[in-house]
Amino acid sequence: MARTQPWDPRHLPDLTGRTYLVTGANAGLGYFSCEQLVRAGAHVFMTGRSPNRLMASRAAIRRRVPDAETRVETMLLDTSNLGSVRAAAATIGARGGLDGVLLNAGIVHPPKTREVTGDGHELVFATNVLGHFALAGELLRPLARAAGRMVWLGSMSTSLWRYDPVDPELVEGYTGWRAYVQSKVATTALGLEADRRLRAAGVAVSSVIAHPGYSTSGRTPGIVGVNSPSRLTRFADNLQLGITQSKEHGAWPLVRALVDPDIEGGEFWGPRSVVRGEPRRATASRITRDPEIAARLWQVCEDATGVRWDFARAARSRG
Repeated sequence: MARTQPWDPRHLPDLTGRTYLVTGANAGLGYFSCEQLVRAGAHVFMTGRSPNRLMASRAAIRRRVPDAETRVETMLLDTSNLGSVRAAAATIGARGGLDGVLLNAGIVHPPKTREVTGDGHELVFATNVLGHFALAGELLRPLARAAGRMVWLGSMSTSLWRYDPVDPELVEGYTGWRAYVQSKVATTALGLEADRRLRAAGVAVSSVIAHPGYSTSGRTPGIVGVNSPSRLTRFADNLQLGITQSKEHGAWPLVRALVDPDIEGGEFWGPRSVVRGEPRRATASRITRDPEIAARLWQVCEDATGVRWDFARAARSRG
């Protein structure tokens, strides 16, 4: 997969023989990431919490991508439910090596009042952060066997609001916006901390962060069962033509972060003009690069999920 020409997000390197898992794959960024990977020849596990929506998204890929039928599988995985995460990870782990996992699933429009999951955790933090921390940790050995990569979904919001998640589950002072931004601060900080710990342990897995810019459904192609915005949404989103892009294009930085062989662990990728454009290397916000904050969040996640990343065993896995 060595690249000899400039990166073209519309024409990816040949990914035949490679296997990826994408969370939140039934719509939006997750769906288009899957479609782009499958078009390039990859085998993809599309995961989500709704069986019907997963079936619709898989059917859409099979309609739109020739010869995709045998290279797309669906799997139930609810990142807000730690039992669901463990079950999915066990199934994937039994299948062999994994070239990459895109930790995409998440709540973008949080509830107005604080909600708690069945595991007792604040809903946004559980969905966006805890589930992915646990999943990445449980998939560490399959990733190491393939010298694979994990990609965490960041957000440009962390550069606009510097919320230090000292109370990551917002037991006090909950607002939907703060819950979202704090979850993205945590996601990016954990992705960078994972890179530091993977390197220190000599594990053949890279950890990268990518964000989609300002990607909206109203700028995105209509696909039955995947994206069907109303006329009002189309109109409103197109009023922001200069600062928005489709979710199809928003998936470009995510996919590049997942498959580009020249990208190294600890890098942060996003659209060229921050809100839109082709993918480029960028700089994560200062708060997410603070090792003390990252170490604190790592401990919070270990305690909340009961998952301790087994770096020693992963380092012994064949890369």
